[in-house]
Amino acid sequence: MTEKQKRFCEEYIKDLNAKQAAIRAGYSEKTAYSIGSENLNKPELKMYIDEMLSELQSESIATAEEVLRYYTSVLRGESISQVVLSSPLGIERIDKPPDEKEKLKAAEMLGKYHALFTDKTKVDGDMSFDIHIDYGDDEI
Repeated sequence: MTEKQKRFCEEYIKDLNAKQAAIRAGYSEKTAYSIGSENLNKPELKMYIDEMLSELQSESIATAEEVLRYYTSVLRGESISQVVLSSPLGIERIDKPPDEKEKLKAAEMLGKYHALFTDKTKVDGDMSFDIHIDYGDDEI
């Protein structure tokens, strides 16, 4: 893969527009449409683009561990959010730790994850059973 092709791939993932990516990568405007289309059909470039898109996607989606860490930080009062307040001096932003309602929700979500809360159900009924084998009138 040439440097120009690599640059094309990097430009392409910005907006998924092959013609504009080709122009930004340094190809002529006259041939940008056909070069862009050609580049997208080259297996090596396609694989490189797919890898970059996959990497971007995995970076943008939180993992289960990240979610658990966040809930834990809220529960422990370590996370901070900003609140906008209006005062006689104007509008100001202040940092605010989680309140009890937010901590309780985080505790509930963590408890559900760890299966701390189980619904107890009482089942009443006759659990005995009988087995009858009917051999019919045939002699054995």
